[in-house]
Amino acid sequence: MNVAELYETLRAQVERVVIGQGEVVELSLAALLSNGHVLLEGVPGTAKTLLVRTIATVLRMDFKRVQMTPDLLPADVTGSSVWRKDRDAFEFVQGPIFAHFVLADEINRASARTQSALLEAMQEHAVTWDGSTHRLPEPFILFATQNPIEQEGTYPLPLAQLDRFMFKVLVDYPDGEAEEEILRRHHAHGLDVSAATSQLEAILEPAMVNAARQVIRETFVRDEVIQYVRRLGRATREDDALSVGASPRALLMLLMAAKCLARFDGRDFVTPDDIQAALKPCLRHRVVLSPATELEGVAVDDVLDELVQAIEVPR
Repeated sequence: MNVAELYETLRAQVERVVIGQGEVVELSLAALLSNGHVLLEGVPGTAKTLLVRTIATVLRMDFKRVQMTPDLLPADVTGSSVWRKDRDAFEFVQGPIFAHFVLADEINRASARTQSALLEAMQEHAVTWDGSTHRLPEPFILFATQNPIEQEGTYPLPLAQLDRFMFKVLVDYPDGEAEEEILRRHHAHGLDVSAATSQLEAILEPAMVNAARQVIRETFVRDEVIQYVRRLGRATREDDALSVGASPRALLMLLMAAKCLARFDGRDFVTPDDIQAALKPCLRHRVVLSPATELEGVAVDDVLDELVQAIEVPR
């Protein structure tokens, strides 16, 4: 399978609807083909929901959206047992988590209890209820949107939850040219998402996603690149600007993301440039600024940029 051709085909279809968000589209597809999950952070109205629905439509897969609110219960997401009088027994009724694509909209408005209900699904691709384990569809990917944390009525996600996301992608406003194209192309159907995606071609079956994942896993990583990733990870743990550095799992995610980006570029091997391209989306939500650095108004991305500049790049 040629992953680069598959990626270009998918991207071309998605960008017929989602305009001016090239990096967001690329990282979303990378997470899908790397068996990861994506946290999308941005203000409302920047096509986050439209992006996820569009990818699901192109891939001919189930899509479900859950509006996360403070009063939402874990069972509202995972499902629960319902008494069936005709059978004289309880039956497990699946919740919206049972879909190929699940969008947890405004995840940081849900309580910590409901947020934690997603952990097993994200890690094990399963839901355990009343002692029984129910497998989720394959492939399964969770997208979550998050309001900027300074807005009212939000609950910061704990590190254990954040660590389950392969990428944290910052969704910004499109540039002027892209915004004009959005208005030109979408004004006829307004805010009707179904109308926006109705002209898309379903071009991929779930089995092809699994095949692409296997090809990406086989991407070659030379020892010098592995050592480079290890040095970057150690630097995050030793930097005074950070109180929590990158874990071994975070570095494994970084390598997997770099392998996917390499395949998107038509290569079967990883370069340091692939590592650098994936570094901030992979680590910005896994490292924690020290209190002093946070008071100075320094952003996590700025610290990671400085670390990249300080670490010697292998040839």
